[in-house]
Amino acid sequence: MIKIAVAGTGYVGLVAGVCFAEVGHQVTCVDIDENKVELMRSGVSPIYEADLEELMRKNNAAGRLNYTTDYKAAYKDADAIFIGVGTPEQSDGSANLSYIATVARQIAETIEKDCLVVVKSTVPVGTNDKVEQFIHDFLPHKGESYFGNGSDAEHGIRVEVASNPEFLAQGSAVHDTLHAARIIIGTESEWAEGILKKIYEPFNLPVVSVNRRSAEMIKYAANDFLALKISYINDIANLCELVGADIQDVAQGMSFDERIGGKFLNAGIGYGGSCFPKDTKALEYLARQNGYELKTVKAAIDVNTSQKTVLYKKATKRLITFNGLKVAVLGLTFKPGTDDLREAPSLENVPLLLEQGAEIYAYDPVGKNSFSKKYPEDGDFKGSIKYVDEIEEALQGANVCFIFTEWGEIKNVSATDYKKLMRTPLVYDGRNIYSIHSMKEAGVEYYSIGRG
Repeated sequence: MIKIAVAGTGYVGLVAGVCFAEVGHQVTCVDIDENKVELMRSGVSPIYEADLEELMRKNNAAGRLNYTTDYKAAYKDADAIFIGVGTPEQSDGSANLSYIATVARQIAETIEKDCLVVVKSTVPVGTNDKVEQFIHDFLPHKGESYFGNGSDAEHGIRVEVASNPEFLAQGSAVHDTLHAARIIIGTESEWAEGILKKIYEPFNLPVVSVNRRSAEMIKYAANDFLALKISYINDIANLCELVGADIQDVAQGMSFDERIGGKFLNAGIGYGGSCFPKDTKALEYLARQNGYELKTVKAAIDVNTSQKTVLYKKATKRLITFNGLKVAVLGLTFKPGTDDLREAPSLENVPLLLEQGAEIYAYDPVGKNSFSKKYPEDGDFKGSIKYVDEIEEALQGANVCFIFTEWGEIKNVSATDYKKLMRTPLVYDGRNIYSIHSMKEAGVEYYSIGRG
């Protein structure tokens, strides 16, 4: 058992902390929000994530998992401190590292024993070097009784920084952590490497050990490759519509090639979430800062930006106006299985519809509360928005329907339901949920992505 502190209780930090406790480590999760901490102490997760609350309650009861706002108590005698705070995108595309810096300074001013600091947050290449130097800069009595950079001075405290990027997907984060394809660790000494391997030994997963900068780059390179794959298939889908091909048939044919594979080949209205949009922009920014143009990643960003409103643009060609029309919006989150709205296509399309005077009836099984904070029912819009608990209420008497998220509840709506419930059975499907044949047979005017 290793004593671990985790800074930050978002997707990265909380999932990591809970999973470390699940394999037997003693874990304290640190957050600045007392209300959030009290919520977690009661076994309630502040984020919607499959299996997370069950493991929280299990490990809370076992005494392996604690939550606190008292970072000094959590950090001072930890064997390892994992940093999982946010690195949000700034206006120029770069990553905001202020939260990382705050935690690093707190660690430096608090620790009382040898400690490995592990950055799980996604950070630009070279950041971990700066974090280590930043910690050493703020160590008390620097040059007297504290030593960094792997110094083995007899009476000094040893502090090093390692990189350990996460590769979880929202909606399956717990499973992705406990059953990861590989664990990436980036270290600069055998001492740091040994601690991280010991921490991950109970997971019984492959470990790829590299230096810190390579670990940082692996995270960006992997995420950006997947984003590029999504933008590529969406680009091909747009061409398919123009030449009469079916993107689903094309993707199926491609998937049999083991060099390509079948994952991330579902055409739609673009990627969203906390990773792909931010990471593509951050890597493209890093390239520019180093005098290099990362053309492929830049293209992925450009395609994704335009793809998010492709359904809206199709609808404007069919309809004179949205003013006064009842518009059903099915799905608000960026993907099913999460309540995360970050970079969701709905955030691009709903404002356009409201500006045009649409009367929106929005359904999402878990995302309504978060979305209503951005677009409240009593908001000052040209149009209006109402959040409903049943899909049927959104569709009843609707003039047009947009599908932005492929929730199972939405997939279960039949083609005949659209025909029966809607005033005008006009459906724009951004996730290619339905077959063209079934919708046509039911009498629904149906538009999707890359299928004519």
